[in-house]
Amino acid sequence: MAFGLEDFQCALVTGGGGGIGFAIAEYFLSQGKKIIICGRTESKLQDAAKKLKDAPYYVLDTGDIAAIPAFIAKLTKEHPDLDCLINNAGVQRPLSVTDMAGEEFLEKADQEIAINIRGPMHLIIGLLPHFREKKGAVIMNVSSLLGFIPVSVINPVYNGTKAWQHFWSMNLRTQLAKAGANIRVVEIAPPTVSTDLHREREDPDDNKKEKNSAALSVEEFIEEFVAQLKEGKETIGAGPSRPLIDRWYNEFGPDYRKAAGE
Repeated sequence: MAFGLEDFQCALVTGGGGGIGFAIAEYFLSQGKKIIICGRTESKLQDAAKKLKDAPYYVLDTGDIAAIPAFIAKLTKEHPDLDCLINNAGVQRPLSVTDMAGEEFLEKADQEIAINIRGPMHLIIGLLPHFREKKGAVIMNVSSLLGFIPVSVINPVYNGTKAWQHFWSMNLRTQLAKAGANIRVVEIAPPTVSTDLHREREDPDDNKKEKNSAALSVEEFIEEFVAQLKEGKETIGAGPSRPLIDRWYNEFGPDYRKAAGE
């Protein structure tokens, strides 16, 4: 299904306190959409909310799965017009199975899986009954170029979580369409973008343009994101991720469509 900006009125952006999440929120706000942001750090959310014309915000760690049902109940009660979820919150950690103690590796990996996979999934499933009552709800899941080809070898868990987001988004889209649900699923697969995602690396600035010529600025990413959104793309890339997405779908798309009965 083609995507149109008229399809939703109120969006929740997880990880909306900065980076890509804030930029997406800022863009949709400029298009007259109501924006709600959530994240783990209240001070960042307060600053972001002021820049977003005093947008409402909620403190939520998407890795705290037990907190999600109460959050959804409060959110939908206070904002019954909510009809869009943008699953942007995520964490990327350098993890080594050979250089780290097993317990340390598993603790950090489990946290990363909770934030990148379980939280977004629980938010979607928890909001589905609410979204089914809307005329045209939208779910946007942020995956990554690394979900298509895991070239960042130091991030084995992150790569896997983003591959999950890619395949989950495809199957979710197919299942909802087959069920006749008027809920659209968009996957956003950024390349390296100059945000604070690499904050746990030895060099947290190695994704900045001055150190990585292939990196996009947030502004460059948003420009391509908006253009493809307006084109009705269901899987949105930018810079080096766009041709990679096209390669993947050219190779495997026919097999998937056949299996899905499309």
